[in-house]
Amino acid sequence: MGSRIVQFVFFANYFVGLLAIALSVETVFQLELPSNSFAYYLLLFSATVMYYTYAYSGPASTAASANPRTEWYRRHHSFIGISQKFLLAVFLITGTFILFENYKRIFSLGLVYWLMVAAIPIAAVLYYGLLPKSLYRFNLRNTGWLKAFVIGFVWAGCVNILPVTMVKIEHGISVSEPGFMLWLFIKNWMFCTVNAVMFDIKDYDDDANKQLKTFVVRIGLRKTIFFILIPLLLVGLISLLIFTYYKNFGIVPVLINLIPFISLLFVAYSLQRPKKILYYLIVIDGLLLVKAICGITGMLFMKYFSS
Repeated sequence: MGSRIVQFVFFANYFVGLLAIALSVETVFQLELPSNSFAYYLLLFSATVMYYTYAYSGPASTAASANPRTEWYRRHHSFIGISQKFLLAVFLITGTFILFENYKRIFSLGLVYWLMVAAIPIAAVLYYGLLPKSLYRFNLRNTGWLKAFVIGFVWAGCVNILPVTMVKIEHGISVSEPGFMLWLFIKNWMFCTVNAVMFDIKDYDDDANKQLKTFVVRIGLRKTIFFILIPLLLVGLISLLIFTYYKNFGIVPVLINLIPFISLLFVAYSLQRPKKILYYLIVIDGLLLVKAICGITGMLFMKYFSS
């Protein structure tokens, strides 16, 4: 029973939807902004789950698969169809509600906000190659080395740019220092990119067979860890330190925010041995939850315990 619940939460991507909410909450905490509305979080959750489930929501296969996740989707094809329709309804209802409640502020957003927000769905659509082939044949998912950066960019945009934009829409409040948002965005982009590269390690055999030149296919596992993961983590870490310096974090909040980066490094080393798919979904994705919790905890510590 416990195993079925775990598979349901992680295979069906509901955990990924919760991660999007947690990281968005971390952003408004770290920028000391008001919380987004419940309707927005419902919108974000439904959109995230639908997007990540899209690749598995095609016609049901009649043949059993050796891949546990693919086999789970094959056996639960009808449920996934119902779930996707329900989430689409939630997305449309909450989106319509937000539009009617805030249409004046939405249409009065400055050009910078529109450009930042527009970049996120464009990258997400190109990643899956969702545009009609008669219009555009480019698929970012098949660009190999660029794939992880695109995933990281979409995630950082969703959990940094969108929450800040919604605060502007719902509360009329802007970030007083845009530089704070920039360093926070880079930190999250690098963290999520490293997370995506680690998932490419899971897909090594399939990517190699498809001639998809991801980092691990191009240069091997060990070099990927030392020459890709660690440098990207260092960029994210430097961005974190710059952000915490400008925000006057004390030593304890900084150490708390370092926990997910150090944990990510240890998990990267553990990938030198093959792992089951649930390990990636629970442990590696779980590091995003650890990151959100540490970011929120660090801000709470500053608020209640710093002098």
